[in-house]
Amino acid sequence: MKPDPIPDPSRPSRGRLPRTAALTGAAGTLAAGLVLVLAGTASAGTTLGTAAAEKGRYFGTAVAAYKLSDSTYSGILNREFNMVTPENEMKWDATEPNQNQFSYGSADQIVNYAQSHGMRVRGHALAWHSQQPGWAQNLSGTALRNAMINHITNVAGHYKGKIYAWDVVNEAFADGGGGGRRDSNLQRTGNDWIEVAFRTARAADPGAKLCYNDYNTDDWNQAKTQGVYNMVKDFKARGVPIDCVGFQSHLNNQSPYPSNYRTTLSNFAALGVEVQITELDIEQANTTWYRNVTSDCLAVAACAGITVWGIRDSDSWRSSQNPLLFDGSGNKKAAYTAVLDALNSGTPVPTTAPPTSNPPTSAPPTSPPPTSAPPTSEPPTSPPPGNAGCTASVTLNQWNGGFVANVRVIAGAAALNGWSVTIALPSGASVTNTWSAQASGSSGAVRFANVNYNGTVGAGQSTEFGFQGTGTGPGAGSVQSCTAA
Repeated sequence: MKPDPIPDPSRPSRGRLPRTAALTGAAGTLAAGLVLVLAGTASAGTTLGTAAAEKGRYFGTAVAAYKLSDSTYSGILNREFNMVTPENEMKWDATEPNQNQFSYGSADQIVNYAQSHGMRVRGHALAWHSQQPGWAQNLSGTALRNAMINHITNVAGHYKGKIYAWDVVNEAFADGGGGGRRDSNLQRTGNDWIEVAFRTARAADPGAKLCYNDYNTDDWNQAKTQGVYNMVKDFKARGVPIDCVGFQSHLNNQSPYPSNYRTTLSNFAALGVEVQITELDIEQANTTWYRNVTSDCLAVAACAGITVWGIRDSDSWRSSQNPLLFDGSGNKKAAYTAVLDALNSGTPVPTTAPPTSNPPTSAPPTSPPPTSAPPTSEPPTSPPPGNAGCTASVTLNQWNGGFVANVRVIAGAAALNGWSVTIALPSGASVTNTWSAQASGSSGAVRFANVNYNGTVGAGQSTEFGFQGTGTGPGAGSVQSCTAA
């Protein structure tokens, strides 16, 4: 979640690249003129990173530090990508677990790995209402505002000169028809908190691009998209240091690829910011949608690159939806070929970029966005036989000291009009944040109930919720019950 209005292939990686890496694909770190020469003379790129670099862009992925020792995982990473985003290791709970006591071990591991392999780094995320350490959750008002400023100053300062772009603020706008801000402890410190976060980040790391990052902002006609657009427009008019906007693009049947996706990217770019696709994953790796997203990015000069949120399906926070470009064994999927072909067919960033687009001429649309929040999953091919209630399964992303759990709730032979799931947490584990569900309790046997937008689930269909916590997360067999309301 930085200062050039168009992608800047001349911007160097933070740290000297090994000669071999520079020769084998980190062309995004070379001078713009050289990138364009390569694009005109080299054969089509054979990996995602090299193909993107030949067009003056990057192709990245989210990385977990503890998986770098997995040879299949690291092999694909080294071969295919030229940008990395730490999945959880730079978030507030990971970098400042106790107030003013900073911990950078896992994040440093990723940054050092990236630099040694000729990759750049997107920093994610400095200020977010979720994945806050417990001490920050217990603060409010001036104390929380000062803690946020101190956190950004220290973390961005620690990585000064090593980060291509920071997701300075993450997911600050609410779902729903109003297009306004999300109610959070940070928002309650004052409506200027986002501006303060960006100004603080610029002071701490003047060379990094500064991004706002959010989900469900892909469709130009939605109120949430317009809310973010208006904030960026205001920031640019008043000189608030915002350089880029990140589009998470977690796409599925409930939040599909919109036909105006390219319009959205172009209209934001017309404000003078870089646009980046930051957390792309698509349910069942829909080949057409992956191709379209890639082509849309390449059609907008200010679209700097694409990051997929994980490498293999088994690495995804939505693993039950098989949303990535490599299957659980590391094999390329049809969507991989579609993306590679789109990259090789795309337009290089011109030496002097033409105007990105004209600002929208019509008033922002008034139609409300869908009421569903981030994505529910595709129904299984057939409902679980003989089950009139529901079943649930847990997918875990564990790191040292914390975890994120994703839970899939599947209706049985009858539709659900409400549901609850009870999950037994291991001793010492504690829930700190929950999304798409309401939690009762934080340790031991924790009951999660539906929220208003995902209580109705058709027979044999499914929805998902998630939670984040400290300690060791719940594994197989942790679901004690799934009950239809």
